Parts: sequence; structure tokens; C-alpha cells
Amino acid sequence: MGRIVTVAAAQLGPIQRADSRADVVERLIALLQEGARQGAGLVVFPELALTTFFPRWWFPDGDPDLDAFYEADVASGAAKALLDEARSLGVGIVLGFAERTGDGHRFNTSVLLDAAGAEVGRYRKIHLPGHREHEPWRRFQHLEKRYFERGDLGFPVYEAFGGRVGMLICNDRRWPEAYRMLGLQGVELVCIGYNTPVHNPPAPEHDRYGDFHNHLVMQAGAYQNGTFVVAAAKAGLEEGVDHIGGSCVIHPSGTLVAQCTGVGDEVAVAACDLDDTVSYKTTVFDFATHRQPDTYGALTELR
Repeated sequence: MGRIVTVAAAQLGPIQRADSRADVVERLIALLQEGARQGAGLVVFPELALTTFFPRWWFPDGDPDLDAFYEADVASGAAKALLDEARSLGVGIVLGFAERTGDGHRFNTSVLLDAAGAEVGRYRKIHLPGHREHEPWRRFQHLEKRYFERGDLGFPVYEAFGGRVGMLICNDRRWPEAYRMLGLQGVELVCIGYNTPVHNPPAPEHDRYGDFHNHLVMQAGAYQNGTFVVAAAKAGLEEGVDHIGGSCVIHPSGTLVAQCTGVGDEVAVAACDLDDTVSYKTTVFDFATHRQPDTYGALTELR
């Protein structure tokens, strides 16, 4: 029978700044319920799924409007209703949110909860894109380097849902090292949430390739590490900024096995047999047999 876990990439349409968390959570619950209706045992939500993508704006240090975007405890805040419904349905989730720790650190975080609602683990985004300083010349800003610290948990892999599960967030998906760090731990399912604008102010010549690049890097990561990938976008026109969609589930062969077709609230569901990863991990990407790590020193030398 194999080790089958049915997953749903729960794509969100735009969240405007005026939308309340309660309104957003209602939408998340509807997506969760639809995923469960289609048989999903794990539903993956986008990066920063509870609010609009606030790094597009400049806020001075200590601005309460900025502070309001963070969660001190996602399990007891506005998302509690979502977590309660997931537990009631017996469905695990991956949820992206802006985390503020008790000692004042701020991270772009995803949390993995099992079907009983227990936290299996979390990941804090490492490859933070954008800039730190005020750059008003941009059509919109991208201040993740200002509003978040680099993740401090590394690239953990967790035993869950009958296999080995890892998480990445948005820009992480563009970096082959991120997948390889998970692949070296035998990852079989990588869960990714993202918010990706169509327009890149520093490199507008890339804009027309956005959808292609999105799938390219995730398909390559899946194939080169013999893993499934489930990826959920925040999509559509949010606060005047267009975002790509393309939420999907990718097989270890690199092929897309499910994909959202629009830029609104939608789920893409696929049954993933984690045993399909084995042939890739034991043949062409048998790391123990074929990798040559002693020749890769330049990858970690500071240059």
C-alpha cells in the first residue's frame, strides 16, 4: 500500500491591511475544511498567513502598527479557532506567521502541528530577502531584513505523518542549499509557504519569469533530493501589489501532481506515497555513494 499522506496546499487570495485576523482565520478554516473534505491529512498554509504582507511598508522602530503584526503565541491568539478546528477534524497543519518571542526576538516562522493539534516543530526563515534601510524609490518596499532576524533553528526535519517532514519559507525555496540540508537528513516531504510579488523593483527584467522560476526551483529541489514538496502561496492583488499564485504539490520526480489554477482562496490536493522517494534516494541521488563533499569546500568558504 505504501506510506500515503494526502496533502493540501491551501492558497490564500489577498489579505488587505484592514482585514481583521478573525476574518482571515475564517478563510483559513474554510480552506482547512475543504482540504479535509477532499481527504487531506495535512494542510499547508502560506507564509505570514494571518496578515497582509507588512514588510512592504516602512515603519519606525517601536511603531505599534508594526508590533501589531506579530504573534507572541499562535496557539492562544487569533489562530486558536483554526487550530481547534484542525484538531476537531484530525488534520495536521503548517501555518506561517510573524513570531515575537518572549525575550523580544522576531522571526518569520512556520509551525508544524500534528493531527491531535500538538506542535511537532517549527522553522524560522533563514534566507531573508529584501533590504534593511528605507528605500522610498521602490514602488513598494521589502523590509524583511529589518523586521525579522535570521532563523536560529537551522533546517530541522521531523518525524511526522508517517515520514520525515521539513519546512522552508518563501525565499528559502530559491536556494539549493536549503533543500540539500533537508535532503541530507532524509526528508520526504518539504512544506513551503510563500508571498511572491510579480514585480521585483531591483530587477524588473525578471518579472515575466516569476511563475516559471517559482516552479523551477521547487521542482529541482524535489528531484535532486528525492522528496515531495507542497507549496502554498498568498496570491492576487494585495494592497496594490500583485502576487503570483501557483500553489502546488510536486512529486520526487519533479513533476507537478496538483496545482491551483487561480489567485484566490483555493486548495490543491494530492495523495503522496512517501515510498516514491526511495528510488531517488537509493539510485541517482544516493548521497553516500555519489556525493563528493570533500570537493565542495568553496560552498562554505566566506568570499
